[in-house]
Amino acid sequence: MTALLVSLALLFGELSLLAFGGGNAVLPEMQRQVVEIHHWMSAQEFSSLFALAQAAPGPNLMIVPLIGWHLAGLPGLLVSSAAKFIPSGLLAACAFRLWERHSDRPWRKVVQGGLVPMTAGLVCASAAIITEAVATSLPLIAITIVSSGLMAFTRLHPIVLLAGGALVGLAL
Repeated sequence: MTALLVSLALLFGELSLLAFGGGNAVLPEMQRQVVEIHHWMSAQEFSSLFALAQAAPGPNLMIVPLIGWHLAGLPGLLVSSAAKFIPSGLLAACAFRLWERHSDRPWRKVVQGGLVPMTAGLVCASAAIITEAVATSLPLIAITIVSSGLMAFTRLHPIVLLAGGALVGLAL
């Protein structure tokens, strides 16, 4: 169990420092590590934990404590949470101070302009990986397409879409 906790700490500590532009930017790498590299769970299990995490209130990366809990119970939850949220929190606090200190510098707008498309691309990659793991049949593909369209073009809350997708999935 100690080896697993060390592995969780190293993985989520690294992902914490790579999560530039928000936690969902590292979701593809998290999925690759947890599913393909370490074989700790299946892609379907990862997607289920992701859906559960998105339905819960709190930070957008509640999947991290869920993975830790799934793999090692309470110690896994504590280790994975600390490793994911403490390093990036400290780095963000330092970066924010530096960012505010240089608010009048011209390079700041250039950096900010370059980060927007990079972050958008990482979030799109996350969506593609989760979709690939979940949309494994025609009904699930249809639910995914309809949910994505409703999310993009309406103001429906994601919980409503998750509940609707779950009900349709159960009915089928």
